Amino acid sequence: MKIEEVFKNNEKWISEKLKTDSRFFDEMGKGQNPEMLYIGCSDSRVTAEEVMGLGPGEVFVHRNIANMVISVDLNVMSVVEYAIQHLKVNHVVVCGHYGCGGVKAAMQSADLGVLNPWLRNIRDVYRIHRKELDSISDEEKKYERLVELNVQEQCVNLIKTAAVQKAYRDRNLKVYGWVFDIHTGKLVDLRINFEDILKNIMEIYHLD
Repeated sequence: MKIEEVFKNNEKWISEKLKTDSRFFDEMGKGQNPEMLYIGCSDSRVTAEEVMGLGPGEVFVHRNIANMVISVDLNVMSVVEYAIQHLKVNHVVVCGHYGCGGVKAAMQSADLGVLNPWLRNIRDVYRIHRKELDSISDEEKKYERLVELNVQEQCVNLIKTAAVQKAYRDRNLKVYGWVFDIHTGKLVDLRINFEDILKNIMEIYHLD
C-alpha cells in the first residue's frame, strides 16, 4: 500500500457518498447520535463498522489490543463515560475475535517487554478460569475458549463501572459479549448470563 493511494481512495469515497446523498457531509457535521458503543480489538482484520454493516455516525468505537476494559486505563474509561453519560448509548458491546494475537501472546511465557503489564490482565482471565481451560486438551480450542472468556471478563469489568450501573438504573442499557469468527466472517453472540455470573460478587462492586 502506498500512502498516496489512501488519499485517492478518500476522494473516491467522498464522490460516492455525494452521489448517494448530496447533503451527507452537511448532516455528518451536525453531530453524532450513535445507539451503540463497540469495544473491540485493534487487529487490522476486524473493522467494527464493516463487520456490522453500519455507517458513519451509527456506532462509537474504541479499540485496543485484545479488547480490554481495564479500570486504570484512562483511555477506555473515558470512552465508556463519554458514550454512556453524554452520547446516551443504549447498547455496549465487547467484541473479541478468534485468532487474536494478544490472547495468543498471553498464553505464552515469553517476556514481551512493554506488553507484559497489558497481557497480564489476560493471564489473570486464564487464572480465574484455569480449571476449565486446563481441561481442554486441544490447544486451538483452548485458545478460542480463552478468547470467549476474555470477552466475558471484560464485560464484567464494564458492569462494575459507575457509568454502566447508573445507566442500568436510569434507562434500558444492555451489555453484550460477542466474538467475530475471522474464518467465517460471522459475529457470534456469546449470550452471557451476567446475572448468574455476578450474583455472588455484585454486592462488592455495587454503587449507590
